[in-house]
Amino acid sequence: MKLNFDGACKGKRELVGCGGILRQSDGMWIKGFSCKSGACDALHAEMWGLYLGLDLTLSEGLSHVIVESDLKVLIDMDTNNCKINGTIPSLVRSIQEILQ
Repeated sequence: MKLNFDGACKGKRELVGCGGILRQSDGMWIKGFSCKSGACDALHAEMWGLYLGLDLTLSEGLSHVIVESDLKVLIDMDTNNCKINGTIPSLVRSIQEILQ
């Protein structure tokens, strides 16, 4: 199984959304999602995409999923491969809990 997701924002904390698709390894579509979220930046839009995608995999009862993202820093944050100065955002903690 593969999870592809993306998040985007237009302007400074204006139009923000995310979406993703869960598919079989041969590319066959299983489920997808999209979400319009509140005001945030592009990184948080990506975080929401990952969180909602992982939540979808859990609700489908899937445990072995390849996650594909175009934002390496997000994956590094969630897998503890980079140091976060200050308080870890609650959304990152939620993602880390799902990944454990």
